[in-house]
Amino acid sequence: MTRAMGAAMRRIQMGNALSAFGIGFTVPYLYVYVAQVRDLGASTAGVVLAVFAVAALLVLPFTGRAIDRRGPVPVVVSAAVVAAAGALCMGLASSVPMVLLSAALLGAGTAVVQPALATMIVWCSTPATRTRAFAMQFFLANLGLGIGGLIGGQLVDESRPGSFLLLFAIEAVMFLVLAGIGASVRLPRAPVIPGAMPQDDAAPKGGLRALLRHRAMVQLCGLGFVLFFACYGQFESGLAAYGTEAAGIQPSTLGIALAANTAVIVLAQFVVLRLVERHRRSRVIALVGLIWTVAWIVAGYAGLGHGSQTMATAAFVSTYALFGLGEAMLSPTVAPLVADLAPESMIGQYNSAFALVKQLALAVGPAVGGPMGASLHAPYILTFVLFSLGISVLALRLGKQLTPAQDKPLPARSRVVASGAPQKDLAPAG
Repeated sequence: MTRAMGAAMRRIQMGNALSAFGIGFTVPYLYVYVAQVRDLGASTAGVVLAVFAVAALLVLPFTGRAIDRRGPVPVVVSAAVVAAAGALCMGLASSVPMVLLSAALLGAGTAVVQPALATMIVWCSTPATRTRAFAMQFFLANLGLGIGGLIGGQLVDESRPGSFLLLFAIEAVMFLVLAGIGASVRLPRAPVIPGAMPQDDAAPKGGLRALLRHRAMVQLCGLGFVLFFACYGQFESGLAAYGTEAAGIQPSTLGIALAANTAVIVLAQFVVLRLVERHRRSRVIALVGLIWTVAWIVAGYAGLGHGSQTMATAAFVSTYALFGLGEAMLSPTVAPLVADLAPESMIGQYNSAFALVKQLALAVGPAVGGPMGASLHAPYILTFVLFSLGISVLALRLGKQLTPAQDKPLPARSRVVASGAPQKDLAPAG
């Protein structure tokens, strides 16, 4: 990595951390704010959460081409400004239309920021350094979310709407800081991605049809949907409902479980990174599937076993901790793999396509898992045990589509990301 790449990467990671810090101030309290503080009702709060997902699904199909045509810097700056406007409007909103408009702006802006930042990280890294770069991004994002949520909890007061305005104002400022930092980044031309920097306004070759013809990327998107559906899509819906209904977990314990999840990610991230760098990515993802299978079995014991309430609570918290271990292994694996599969002119489109798959999983996951976790306890656990085992199977199948350099980048080896149309006749990893 050159000095210019290192300087740009530090700015990108700083903006990523600060924006996550701002988001952490509001995410845990959004439902309470809409339903109780603004007295708009639980149904409106549910619609607000749905609007976040819908807004993301509407803008992400257009995001990748914008990134590849104009570069990620103007996209991340524009998206951060939109998100800042949405956050500030949310803090001032007192009617249903205003709340929904604010949620749409905030959801759309936040969704676009992620693939744009991911593309900036790709441009400022090489295959040898990309794994650690994405691991650092995930580490800082979780650290920022945790610290922001902790401080926000000390500032918020349900009896004072002004305290919520302060939280949303802080979030808006952090997004504006991200926009300022993004605008100041001078992206170097990465020698491993020739032609990635847009030279003119010509539309990049390829598009959705080229992506759909890329068998490995299609399989990775399918795997990604299952990953996000079986984990992130259950955290605040199905698994929470299952814990309170089947395991008798107190609502306050849900906060402890989420804290355990974040703590494992922060503590384990750079420990498991050594494991990830030494093994094939497909096999690391397969191992995550097995770890999450154990997590769901432990959750099953918490709600369906006959132990004490203390044992059930410990098992439930352990479930979230095991999920965190798997997340720490995925962060330096999946995102770099998306980048290494992308042709040089379609990095933004590949990142946006994968972000779209993630949003779909996060929209479908709560809708399916919530009702099951609340009432169909045994089928719920069995379903997600099978989904987790499916992760392992899909990961091993994906490995057969990857070249050796894509499945296990060698730190000592310089490699050029494939340009033009995805190659189907490259020798797959053994």
